[in-house]
Amino acid sequence: MMHISPPDSVPTLPELLAACQRQERLAQRRLYGQFHGFALTVCLRYARNREQALEAVNDGFLKVFRDLHRFDASRHPQDVPGSFRGWLKRIMIHTAIDHYRANERHQYQQELDDTTYNQADGGATPLDSLSYDELLALVQRLPPAYRAVFNLIVIDGFGHEEVAEQLGISVGTSKSNLFKARAHLRTMLAHTSTPSLARYVVG
Repeated sequence: MMHISPPDSVPTLPELLAACQRQERLAQRRLYGQFHGFALTVCLRYARNREQALEAVNDGFLKVFRDLHRFDASRHPQDVPGSFRGWLKRIMIHTAIDHYRANERHQYQQELDDTTYNQADGGATPLDSLSYDELLALVQRLPPAYRAVFNLIVIDGFGHEEVAEQLGISVGTSKSNLFKARAHLRTMLAHTSTPSLARYVVG
């Protein structure tokens, strides 16, 4: 049982994390329930479907409980929830990418000349005006390899070198897949019948 008092109160996150480090099952269930939705949202961006995302979430939480001693709540005492969410997010991204590499890595990995990439991918596009939710809805319709690279670079802020290492591809392939992801998204925008998206189409 968690060593917190009073017994019926809701534990603070630091208390919950400390109990999880003691491998108390009730605390682990509470932490899982509290952050499951957030973790699933992250993994859904990389998975082919909800079932694959749930597998990644469960594997990710196993890593969380295994490595929780590495999370130092004292480093950010004013924002433990935000710090923990960032730490959890990184674990979920890496776990989802592990699943991606196991299932999808051989799809859609043609090289693209860097000059073509640099010429075609510059400047603002209608994609820059989309809301976060609208963009994610379109990204979910991309082929798996394009979706993975777009999510890592555009949504999660990785560089091409990091993406290449994560996915086991070349930097050129990472650039190619990002270029093609953007092209697919522009095509989807141009053909969408959803007014909230169609208004962003130019010319």
